[in-house]
Amino acid sequence: MKKQTCPNITIKSILFAGVLFVLMLPARPQQPPPTNPNVKIVELKQADLLYKRESSEAQILKDNVVLYHEGAFMYCDSAYLFEKTNTFEAFSNVRMEQGDTIFVYGDYLHYDGNTRLARLRDNIRMEDRQVTLFTDSLNYDREANLGYYFDGGMLVDEKNELTSFWGQYDPVSKDALFSDSVKLVNEDYTIFADTLKYNTESKVADILGPSTIVSDSGFIKTSHGWYNTGTDDARLFDRSEIYSSDSTKMLVGDTVFYNRQTGLGEVFGKMYLEDFKQKAILRGNYGTYNEKTEYGMATDSAYAIDYSQSDSLFLHGDTLKMFTDSIYKEIKAYYNVRFYREDIQGVCDSMNYVQKDSALYLLGNPVIWNKSNQILGNRIDIYLNDSTIDKAHVRDYALAIQDREMTGQYNQISGRDLKAFFAEGELRHVLVEGNAESLYYLVEEDSAHTVIGLNKTESAYLSMDFLDDELQKLKLWSSTKAVTTPLSQLKQEESKLKGFMWLDYLRPLHKMDIFRRNERQGLDSEVQAPRRFSRDDAVE
Repeated sequence: MKKQTCPNITIKSILFAGVLFVLMLPARPQQPPPTNPNVKIVELKQADLLYKRESSEAQILKDNVVLYHEGAFMYCDSAYLFEKTNTFEAFSNVRMEQGDTIFVYGDYLHYDGNTRLARLRDNIRMEDRQVTLFTDSLNYDREANLGYYFDGGMLVDEKNELTSFWGQYDPVSKDALFSDSVKLVNEDYTIFADTLKYNTESKVADILGPSTIVSDSGFIKTSHGWYNTGTDDARLFDRSEIYSSDSTKMLVGDTVFYNRQTGLGEVFGKMYLEDFKQKAILRGNYGTYNEKTEYGMATDSAYAIDYSQSDSLFLHGDTLKMFTDSIYKEIKAYYNVRFYREDIQGVCDSMNYVQKDSALYLLGNPVIWNKSNQILGNRIDIYLNDSTIDKAHVRDYALAIQDREMTGQYNQISGRDLKAFFAEGELRHVLVEGNAESLYYLVEEDSAHTVIGLNKTESAYLSMDFLDDELQKLKLWSSTKAVTTPLSQLKQEESKLKGFMWLDYLRPLHKMDIFRRNERQGLDSEVQAPRRFSRDDAVE
């Protein structure tokens, strides 16, 4: 019988086999004590399979993986857990839950337990009760409780959808900050912005950069302010602009309160309202505008400009109101009213400009001037044509005065009702009806234009024709009375009709002189040189 021999087994091979067997056993999590006592260790709660390769420091976790760190549970299909660095990487069906408020989903997660920073990538969805954030690259800083993306994202709540290239969201304060190509979409409007802050609880969007708000009622251009997406209230700063839907009207102000639903805007500081179609501008330091009724009001250094005709009308009053529609406009001015056009100027207590009638209606001690002519009365209606004044109608009481080449000698007409007709901006014909009186200096037709005397007439009716401010024809009818007094025999009290007032010092001299305020002064019976207002005194 032959003796059997055993294989050659050495102690070295036995030791190698033992080590290999140990390595193939499932690894037990080793949790070295943290170097910082304030840092908590990432805990492995569950995994169907756990092992570790000799060449790697990571524990490999597979199937139904659950990890936990300081109140947050993280789920995935597989993960690498690095105990030394207190970090892990999670792959596929990643889910992160923080209490019952924050839920984050994605394809990949890198989590650092020391800094509490979660880096999620690909198909990210972050849910916070009624708010959802979509992106492909999200960093969630649990220390600051802040999630931010940097490669495009979208935040959606029950009212709005916000997209941008960069954004961040704070689940505690509910504040979301967006930058670079920001777009907020609501069913009623859209906001395009450079930088926008939005609170998902209050629904208020803070505008922090150049932005445009577009809706069916118009659009807004602003760089600073806020917009309540729930109530449609807005407060806009820094000369924000509001345009109508057809871009024919624009409202601007230092500060504007605006509601999109009512269409009402309230302006504080340098209000500017322009109707491009009706060619009118309304300005003031305070005002309102309703885009639905097309009504505007301005006060505090208020003035209006009508540039629909070749000669623009500049109008000032303590309060101005403007009404416009698709065809016509109307401007009303109240108290301390002053207006200027190159062909006519005036003052009164209140005035109504009606474009449909091409008329200015003046009430309350009205006075108008045209070249060397002044007309005053209880009420004056002025009718304009496309280029200049066409007619003036003075009702109830009228007094027309002409300064003869600024000599201090005044031609005068008074009566119950006066109509003055103009051609190319010059007075051509005057008709007085009822209690007509006139004082007119007769002039020799010589080179020196020597004054003969003062002619005074009284009649029921009177008409005069003029050319180059010179009387061409005088007609009186029905119980007339006329007398001429030589200049050498003329008494001072005879050179003025009853109620005579030369008010040239009130006259607006240029478009910005409408802001000057003067108290009206009467002239006594003594002859006084007319006081003329200097341009140096005008308010610019």
